[in-house]
Amino acid sequence: MDIQGKLAQKLTQQTGQGKNGAWVKQEFILETQEQYPRKVCISLWGDKVKDLENFSIDDVLKVFVNIESREFNGRWYTDVRAWKIERVGNSNDSQDVTDLPPFNDDFLPHNEPTIADGLPF
Repeated sequence: MDIQGKLAQKLTQQTGQGKNGAWVKQEFILETQEQYPRKVCISLWGDKVKDLENFSIDDVLKVFVNIESREFNGRWYTDVRAWKIERVGNSNDSQDVTDLPPFNDDFLPHNEPTIADGLPF
């Protein structure tokens, strides 16, 4: 699943020690660009935290996420975890003008005779 929006805020990195070793987590706020914008808190874990350093506040991003809910003591907790982030507008799918082949003017008429009154008919 993916969600697109503007990077509104980067929250402070959190670190800790668990039974499986050290962990690092960073959350960020993505604001959707709809008629009624929504803010979504998305988390990054482990090595993925470094990916957020490539983006600045107000960058428009497409974030690929997994959504999971867990129950603990009768309450449900939902986690929106990013596994890929990309900037919108810099995709390789769109063809840039510099990617086009050089213009071939072999099909244009060359050295056409001029007509005295300027009209070709």
